[in-house]
Amino acid sequence: MNKFAICLCALAFVASAQNRVQAADRAGNRGGRSQDRITREVRHELVMLPYYGVFDNLAYKVDGNTVTLLGQVTRPTLKSDAEHAVKDIEGVEHVNNEIEVLPLSPMDDRIRLAEYRAIYSQQGLDRYALQAVPPIHIIVNNGKVTLEGVVANEADKNMAGIRAKGVSGVFSVNNNLRVESR
Repeated sequence: MNKFAICLCALAFVASAQNRVQAADRAGNRGGRSQDRITREVRHELVMLPYYGVFDNLAYKVDGNTVTLLGQVTRPTLKSDAEHAVKDIEGVEHVNNEIEVLPLSPMDDRIRLAEYRAIYSQQGLDRYALQAVPPIHIIVNNGKVTLEGVVANEADKNMAGIRAKGVSGVFSVNNNLRVESR
């Protein structure tokens, strides 16, 4: 075999290897794009649930074709509605529903309303109440309050925490609000 033929074989081998690597990269990117699409659609479906409100907290994790639902809800039907909405998304093969249904309690209901009034009537925080799903979620479980969601700045986060702690009958307040990154 002459040198020219050997060079041609080597070039063909290298080109073939490059094509396999590029094909694998494209497949990996499709998987990443698919997971991004699923993530966007899960968020959209959860936010669009008709009974999802300020006293519920829905979160999720997407791992390939598996979606894990997390959070706390006041209605058992919201837990099942979330699972059904996510199951119908193209590309989702399995849903782990780990959403906690909060116990029924007249005391917790009273605290929820008092917390809502205390936080959303505060000048500066009142602008958050104008959104379809207000971004500050008030979770009350046996007298313990957790604030979840996103606010524009650290001052709003601190003010919401202060207002939440001022409500009578509350055993503790956990301020998990995140500051929006710009």
